[in-house]
Amino acid sequence: MLTLDLSNEPRWHDLAPGVRVQLRPLTTALMVATRSDPVVEAVPREASDEERALAFAKALARRAVLAWEGVGDANSQPIDPSPEAIDALLDIWPIFEAFQLAYVSKGLLLEQEKNASAPLPSGPSAGASDTATPVRKPVRTARRG
Repeated sequence: MLTLDLSNEPRWHDLAPGVRVQLRPLTTALMVATRSDPVVEAVPREASDEERALAFAKALARRAVLAWEGVGDANSQPIDPSPEAIDALLDIWPIFEAFQLAYVSKGLLLEQEKNASAPLPSGPSAGASDTATPVRKPVRTARRG
């Protein structure tokens, strides 16, 4: 059964020991606005999925983060969220992963349910094993017609 949370109140999410962020609810309006963000739209077509995911996560976080605790500058002085500070926070791999799992994946859970299998706790390829043997040397790219 789908449970609707009609309160639409911001929530605190722990991203690392001593670091937590207050985030807006992940609504359709927030996702649509993020998809049309100029930074997201500027990602080149040939960019990897990882580059796209990082650009999207940063754009989403810039819209969603309302406050945080446990984040400071180089002198260990607390700082307020700003677009630059949010981007810098998400450049820290464990923080990025926690943000993806705690916030983004929860919003995409319904999309995953259509695939008849739940997402794995640490990514879609966790637990999968390689089936192909590595190549010995690279192959030349085919000529274009």
